[in-house]
Amino acid sequence: MRLSAESSDAGKRLDQMLHERLPGFSRSRIQEWIKAGRVLVDGAPARSSRLVRGAEIVELEPAQPPPLHAAPEDIPLAILYEDQDLVAVDKPAGMVVHAGAGVHSGTLVNALLHRFQTLSEVGGPLRPGIVHRLDRYTSGVLLVAKNDAAHRHLAAQFSGRKVEKVYLALVHGRVPLESGRIERPIARDPVHRTRMTARLSQGRAAWSEYRVLRRFARFTFLEVRIGTGRTHQIRVHLASIGHPVAGDALYGAPARIDGMPPLGRYFLHARRIRFHLPSTGLEIAVEAPLPASLAEWMEALERV
Repeated sequence: MRLSAESSDAGKRLDQMLHERLPGFSRSRIQEWIKAGRVLVDGAPARSSRLVRGAEIVELEPAQPPPLHAAPEDIPLAILYEDQDLVAVDKPAGMVVHAGAGVHSGTLVNALLHRFQTLSEVGGPLRPGIVHRLDRYTSGVLLVAKNDAAHRHLAAQFSGRKVEKVYLALVHGRVPLESGRIERPIARDPVHRTRMTARLSQGRAAWSEYRVLRRFARFTFLEVRIGTGRTHQIRVHLASIGHPVAGDALYGAPARIDGMPPLGRYFLHARRIRFHLPSTGLEIAVEAPLPASLAEWMEALERV
């Protein structure tokens, strides 16, 4: 594939220009090709960050991504609830839910396949049993369907907003109100594509409610209930009111806190999920305790 950079491309990153010209391919896929030497600029390899001048010849040799395969792995799982239809697990921070670009092992799915004989197939071969997700560095309760009927039943509850989802979050600053509601649409940030934003008029509707559980000199500990499940929703909403989640540098939290050890994750934990069992319709609430590491880090705030 041979492309000519134009004057309108001047100043753009190489990966940005190629993504705009080839919208059918993700930017991460294009970056993989550049890293693998499959993209030449005027006959020579280049970096993704190279700034285009506007007159170069870009030669590109696309490649199919390596096939992803979810394989069983012997990884410990903390089970919070289990019956014939589903299992609720306490996902640790740092664990990816399922395989994706750059992550092929060590996921929650790999652990689930080792622990259970069968899982629902509604989500496809890379996401067996996965009804909903948590961010990589968010811990807490997550539901997994064992069969297709249970998966559809749970998915209908999520899409119908009949599932109560409650989180615990430690945020920077003193939140002035004892409780509040954030109702702002969430969209992909047009400049920083790895981020979401609540600062645009367009986007998908989202609301989050919070109440203060505890106050510190420079932080506020919150319980947050969300009625929608948008990407990065709690992180985006809290940052939009000037109170980013501790440890969340992507949304404005400082990388270091004076007198405190590195957190190494977001201080965001999925505390409770309330839903109806697929087999009986009985309402049930499953809770995941706050990880000891977060509780200890928060208590240390009193000493700094």
